[in-house]
Amino acid sequence: MPFLGQDWRSPGQSWVKTEEGWKKTTDDKNNNVSAERFCKAEEEECFSKENLLRSINYDMAAKKRKKDLMNNNSKVPYFHREKWIYVHKGSTKERHGYCTLGEAFNRLDFCSAIKDTRRFNYVVRLLELIAKSQLPALSGVAQKNYMNILERVVQKVLDDQQNVRPIKELLQMLHLSLCGLVQDMGKSVLVGNINIWVHRMENIMQWQQQLDNIQIKRPTSTGMALTDLPASLQLNIMQCLTDGRDLVSLGQVCPQLGALAEDRLLWKRLCQYHFTDRQIRKRLMVCDKGHLEWKKMYFKLSRCYPHREQYSDTLHLCTHCHILFWKDTNHPCTANNPESCTASLSPQDFINLFNF
Repeated sequence: MPFLGQDWRSPGQSWVKTEEGWKKTTDDKNNNVSAERFCKAEEEECFSKENLLRSINYDMAAKKRKKDLMNNNSKVPYFHREKWIYVHKGSTKERHGYCTLGEAFNRLDFCSAIKDTRRFNYVVRLLELIAKSQLPALSGVAQKNYMNILERVVQKVLDDQQNVRPIKELLQMLHLSLCGLVQDMGKSVLVGNINIWVHRMENIMQWQQQLDNIQIKRPTSTGMALTDLPASLQLNIMQCLTDGRDLVSLGQVCPQLGALAEDRLLWKRLCQYHFTDRQIRKRLMVCDKGHLEWKKMYFKLSRCYPHREQYSDTLHLCTHCHILFWKDTNHPCTANNPESCTASLSPQDFINLFNF
């Protein structure tokens, strides 16, 4: 039962809390020590509160900087500059979570890859495949990174005046895909405000207009032209073209090149390069004279089957340690085990790697 009577402590005495418990003291010195301890405790409490406020303000400032960086109005694009990443398809004791398409696209150094002539076509084809069906699979940061890389690709084409047609086709496909995806914004198909994506679609239309206005300037050199070469050398140069549309465009330069561009052997080699014998046999076309129409067969096969893809440099996957890296980039496995098995990945293989 609690004691409710008069305080049993005598007047003038003070009590101090020590490690052993409460003790009463009447000495002024002890009173001063108690007061000093009280003041010190208050100072420590104030100091801890100040540090807490500073940490909170720092976290808020960091979040604000990150938000500004992710904002569309930010002038600094968001890029990772990692040469390789570890691809893991499930959670393990050593590693929590798994690698997604958005994470891989975000962390690999595609910004530098578009500056490399060997990797440019590979990255453009990968952007095309993502625009066709995989754009909703990207995270919000990866989608923003996708648009930043696309902007740099367009700027490179405008500066170099090369690879105009593939980028036009990429922008057209991306615009058609976004027109269908923006209508489903209420279904969480794309990440972000719909006004952001409308603004991005306006940028795509502006890029298309800039590409349409490109006027390729003729070289100022007065050296030897293609038409000055012998016909055999002109045919050898034409054999290096892997797209029939380029061959048709070259034939429209002058009547001399137009006659060479109709060579049946050129179109036969194009058909055999891009398509299998079985595909060719299914689409045989014979003219009145009994000859095969290789040119017409090429364009008919192009509408039915995809072209053969060949790149100077591709992404590789190490089957030993599951590292995804560019061909000329060293990763820990090759350093410790130079004989490790690696597999070259086409852009479609790269997409399929994360569809699990």
